[in-house]
Amino acid sequence: MADTKAADPKATTSRMLLIFVFIMAIFVMFDNNLRTALGKIVGYGLEPLWGFDGSFPVVSLFITGAFMTTLSIVVRHFFTDYVKQTKSQKIMSAFNKELRDARKDNNTYKLKKMLELQPKMMEESMKQTTTQMKLMPVTMLIIIPIFAWLAVFVGNLESAVITVPWSNFADLNESYVLPAWVLLYSLISVPFGQLLSRGLRYYSFKKRLNELKAAGQ
Repeated sequence: MADTKAADPKATTSRMLLIFVFIMAIFVMFDNNLRTALGKIVGYGLEPLWGFDGSFPVVSLFITGAFMTTLSIVVRHFFTDYVKQTKSQKIMSAFNKELRDARKDNNTYKLKKMLELQPKMMEESMKQTTTQMKLMPVTMLIIIPIFAWLAVFVGNLESAVITVPWSNFADLNESYVLPAWVLLYSLISVPFGQLLSRGLRYYSFKKRLNELKAAGQ
C-alpha cells in the first residue's frame, strides 16, 4: 500500500504535465499572436544558425527537421531499454496467439488460466507505454516552440515558392489540408527519424550482445 501511495504523486505530476503541454500545443496551434511571439523568441537562436536569410528554405526545413527528430529520438533512446521492450513485445505477442488458439479450440481450461494471467501481462505491457508517455511532455516542450518558429519563418519569406519534381511553382504556404511546409517537413523528418531510430536500436542490441559475450568469457 505504501508503494502505491508513493507512486501516486509522481503519476499525478506526469499526467498534469502532459495535460499542460497539450493545452499549450492547442493554444500555439490556434492563437496566431501567441504562435508568432513564441516563434520570434525561438528565432533569435535558430535563425542565425540555419535561417540563411530565407535564401534556402528547403535546407532550413531539412536541418530543423533533422535537429528536432534527433533531439526527440535521442531523449527517448536514453530512457528506453530496447532489449526489455522487445522481450515484452514478444511475450505479449506469444500470449495473444495462445489466447486466440484457446478460444478457437474452445479449450475452456486453458482459456480460464490465460484470462487469469491477462491482467498481469497487460500491466507489464503498460509499463513500457507509461515510460514513453512520461517522455512525451519533454519532447513536446522542445518541438512546439521550434514548430512555432518554422511557421513564422516560412510565413515571412519574401518568396516561399520552390521547385519540386512535379512543379516549378510550389508555394510552401499553400494549404493541402496542412500547409505545404508541414508536409515537406514530414517528408524529410519521418524517414530520417526511422533510420536514426533503427540505428540506435541496432547499436543498443549490439552493445548488449557484446556485453553478454564478454561476460561469457
